[in-house]
Amino acid sequence: MSRKVEKSRELQKRAEQMMPGGVSSPVRAFGAVGGDPPFIVLGQGSHLLDADDNEYIDYLGSWGPLILGHAFGEVVEAITAAARSGTSFGASTPSEADLAEIVLLAFPHLQKVRFVNSGTEATMSAVRLARAYTKRKYIVKFEGCYHGHVDALLVKAGSGLATLGIPGSAGVPEEFTQFTVTLPFNDTDAVERVFAKFKHQIACVIVEPVVGNMGCVPGLGDYLAALRLITQREKAVLIFDEVMTGFRVAFGGAQELYGIRPDLTTLGKILGGGLPVGAYGGPSELMDLVAPLGPMYQAGTLSGNPLAMAAGLATLSHLRDHRAEIYPRLEKLSAQLVDGVAAAARDAGVTLCSNRVGSMFTWFFTPGPVNDWNSASKSDTDAFGRFFRAMLDHGVYLPPSQYESAFLSTAHTKEDIKKTIAAAKQAFQSAHA
Repeated sequence: MSRKVEKSRELQKRAEQMMPGGVSSPVRAFGAVGGDPPFIVLGQGSHLLDADDNEYIDYLGSWGPLILGHAFGEVVEAITAAARSGTSFGASTPSEADLAEIVLLAFPHLQKVRFVNSGTEATMSAVRLARAYTKRKYIVKFEGCYHGHVDALLVKAGSGLATLGIPGSAGVPEEFTQFTVTLPFNDTDAVERVFAKFKHQIACVIVEPVVGNMGCVPGLGDYLAALRLITQREKAVLIFDEVMTGFRVAFGGAQELYGIRPDLTTLGKILGGGLPVGAYGGPSELMDLVAPLGPMYQAGTLSGNPLAMAAGLATLSHLRDHRAEIYPRLEKLSAQLVDGVAAAARDAGVTLCSNRVGSMFTWFFTPGPVNDWNSASKSDTDAFGRFFRAMLDHGVYLPPSQYESAFLSTAHTKEDIKKTIAAAKQAFQSAHA
């Protein structure tokens, strides 16, 4: 079985004449998996349709924000109504406070929140705020955690205790990353050692409480609790990057799921209901340092724009009102899907392990377990590429990278799960014959 690709291939060639790689974000070029990237023309519920009329069950969900599925009625209606009144004003609107109210309800440690345009802006601003509050320079991040394309956070994974000043992208001067310390994820001892080495110099620790950018990798045991204790003791700011996990793994994100309160939280994805938005927030003591109340400057013309606020308000209102049914159902269906595909791999003699937290999940083509970047990087990416292409041919759209999390939405049905597991059985047979 193979899909039609002629129209998408033509569109890709046309785009390549005008855009780097023909894409607006690198992973869309399918460089890690091979094959022709589909050009999507329609999303409805849990399904996508491409320019060649191929239909897919979608587990990408626009990389996570579409927890209610594509073109969810309440969200579409809210965006349409907002657009009729104007798309952007560069001024305050009532919907900003309406959305902020739900965010503060979901995340009790937040007393104030600032809306921005992306997760990258949120993490950049949170780190700047942590430095302003502590008057310290060093920041600690973890291998495999992605916090947007901020210069100071684009640092390669390193060996030993810490790697300082090694940019992970061309165009980032070493001077911009000299105060960034990168440590292995799920290693509490490494955190203790780096705080001892840089005594009273570390402004913040920023972490994805469930990593989504080396595949889905949760914190082990009391790891997150240890980060909280260490940062409190050392008077450093703990930032939970919940751009991906916020409203996804629970209504109140990973901090609700694990019962841990960071000092600052960054949000995005679901917060915008499919439109570009981000946010950062925390207690008033920190947030009152943000302009216009304080000396930490951050601004944006489109921050809090009415379309994004309307989409976010419709999405979060629905999640709030139906969370007692939504999250248990997502948990149940996600478990059936992940376990079903893992069983199909075992039956086919394919080496595979899986990680899942709620409706975030990844199948790693390695014996596992996968607990950090070192173990994730041992995955057989060629095997994943064969699996990905076979699944695409069988009408299932997965993230086009071994190192990205997949997502389930409320629009997915038991029949979708059944078809996906059946497709996986065929994919394992065809890709590993």
